[in-house]
Amino acid sequence: MTMNLRHAAGSLLVVGLSATELTAFEKAWLKLIRPSGIILFRRNISDPAQARALLAEATAFCNPNSIRCVDVEGGTVDRLRDALAPMPSVQAVALAAENTGKLSLIHQHGELIARAVKAFGFNTSLAPVVDLALPISAQVMGSRVAAPTAAGTVLYARNFLAGLAAHGVAGCGKHFPGLGGGTLDSHLDTPTISRSAREIWNTDLVPYRELHREMPIIMINHAAYPDTPSKGVPASASKYWITSVLRKRIGYRGIILSDDLEMGGILKFLPIDEAAVQTIRAGSDLSAICHSPELTLRAYEALITEGERSAAFRKLLQARAAHAARQLKKLYAGRATPALTPKRFDALRTRVQRFGQTIAAAQPTAGSPQS
Repeated sequence: MTMNLRHAAGSLLVVGLSATELTAFEKAWLKLIRPSGIILFRRNISDPAQARALLAEATAFCNPNSIRCVDVEGGTVDRLRDALAPMPSVQAVALAAENTGKLSLIHQHGELIARAVKAFGFNTSLAPVVDLALPISAQVMGSRVAAPTAAGTVLYARNFLAGLAAHGVAGCGKHFPGLGGGTLDSHLDTPTISRSAREIWNTDLVPYRELHREMPIIMINHAAYPDTPSKGVPASASKYWITSVLRKRIGYRGIILSDDLEMGGILKFLPIDEAAVQTIRAGSDLSAICHSPELTLRAYEALITEGERSAAFRKLLQARAAHAARQLKKLYAGRATPALTPKRFDALRTRVQRFGQTIAAAQPTAGSPQS
């Protein structure tokens, strides 16, 4: 059965909240929009019981089988570090695995992150980062990346994703088609990455080419690639990258999620009204809007307005919504997990802390080849 236009428009959004409890205003606009998911940040999380209650209340306004997602990569991007314990970074785990020859450390990284996010009521961790650790982007990417080579990145991501999957948590490969060649933070600006389509295909895209069947979700970035057919258009608004390359050439069949549409990388190129429409035209299934209710409502209304204006866009909107609904049902139906007892939660915290100690002890020493 075809969704009505308003339902379809709302179902293409994954939205953020302001605090640790829903406000009356948030309840009102969530009920209006009926998004397909909720993303929480450190501002929203104090402890497992609170986070679970917030997610339960918010997702009651969402579509069935909704995404309940959080960024837990480890290291600098770890929304649970204050409420649980700091998780080691991607870079540290990858180096420890290389230094010891124990790939099981990477699998354990994925398993622990899966256990952690489930403890707080989430079903998705927006990880792993599969951008290449190239020198040019070191100041931007820091310890979020595993290796400078595609092979090393694939090795980390494959084992990490297997760790997530072992506990029924969906992962998200990011940031397609690759931020390894960038020098700007896409939260603030639109990175311009001067790499040819062939070079990107043979390097940055290798993790997606090899692991696309193991990535339930792929996130699209806001960088521009002027030396490719997309020219100066950010990847998140580019039909070339999303439809031609990811869907058709790579053959990806999972959920395509645009990175936060509030980020400067896209808003310095398009106002959010146009960005919301263009990401759907380009081929995304879902778009994240992580902070502002005003921008969330503007994006929602823009999708409806364009659907009313254009029969072709209305048909496209409904097709994207139907595809997303099928994929979400496949991923999340019947996957609710019980809360941990205080004793089990304390045991999980201890495991994370001990894992961190293991990873720290396995780091290359000064003067070693890896340092």
